[in-house]
Amino acid sequence: MLIDLAYCIGCNACTIACKQEQGTPPNVLYARVLVREVGRYPNVGKVFLPLLCMHCENPPCMKVCPSGAITRTEDGIVVVNEEICSGAQACVTACPYGAIFYPDGPQTYFETPTPFEEYHMAKRRKFPSAMKCNLCIHRVREGKEPACVVTCPTECRIFGDWDDPNSKINKYLASRSPKGEPFPLRPEAGTRPKVLYLPDIFAVRRVQPIELVTSGEGVG
Repeated sequence: MLIDLAYCIGCNACTIACKQEQGTPPNVLYARVLVREVGRYPNVGKVFLPLLCMHCENPPCMKVCPSGAITRTEDGIVVVNEEICSGAQACVTACPYGAIFYPDGPQTYFETPTPFEEYHMAKRRKFPSAMKCNLCIHRVREGKEPACVVTCPTECRIFGDWDDPNSKINKYLASRSPKGEPFPLRPEAGTRPKVLYLPDIFAVRRVQPIELVTSGEGVG
């Protein structure tokens, strides 16, 4: 996945779409959006950073899992087998992106589960278990895109095959102007993530003061 930070507006549509698609328990959000204010009053703005599992080529969560519950599929998606998760939570600690959850509290928001919650509870093979974004693997294998991608109103999330020059991702990179280079989060971790970002090319522009140039014939 490629996320163009220049077009993320922090609406959290991805967060809600993921929540609805995955039916995660309370306090579990696979698709979070961090917000930071930049600049100095009165010239301030906000920047947004969408987060999810990075589906690393070198996933530390998989290395430390004592039960072998975390694997990487042939198409590059890192998944958790809830059925054999031992609950050691080593993966939660090992992930440098805070993308793995171990919810050992209630599965529902209220005392009586809603039909929506019952539906998703029935699909879980074990609870509690380590949980994380799986790129909506059930949708991807049907030829669809992840829920967060199709829901984004600004289309800042682009999903495709990095290795295919004709994929949606590579066509987007070729057409974007100014270009900017895709970058990973926390490269020092050596995880080689498969979720990359494009820089917010408008961030500086949003926090610069607007200067009015006065001429002899008025303000222009």
